[in-house]
Amino acid sequence: MNDIDSTPVPHGELALQTVAMPADTNPAGDIFGGWLMSQMDIAGMVTASDVAGGRVATVAINGMLFLTPVHVGAVVSCYCDVLEIGRSSITMVVEVWINSQHDGEPIKVTEGEFVFVAIDENGRTRAIQNN
Repeated sequence: MNDIDSTPVPHGELALQTVAMPADTNPAGDIFGGWLMSQMDIAGMVTASDVAGGRVATVAINGMLFLTPVHVGAVVSCYCDVLEIGRSSITMVVEVWINSQHDGEPIKVTEGEFVFVAIDENGRTRAIQNN
């Protein structure tokens, strides 16, 4: 195995970047998992809306696993990788990455499988049009 293969890299496309702020911390000083989930949901919505050609709603989040805490000031990057496009649904993996405070190396924080459904102006499920 060469060095390129051993370097961790995100899967998917960058959909959102933001900075973890002090207001988003728990009593231990780490960023709340719920805040991270909300950023992942926003990133997924951006990607799903593009795929669906309009409004979408989150219908499920599967298999969340938090791997490491996030520090205040970290640049939080959310990457989306579309797994499946159904008649009205989009399933994707959303990964969160930060850079290490110590050496700048990328660190995977969490990932989850998100499912979105395309909805019309009345909030009803609609078919995804071919893009």
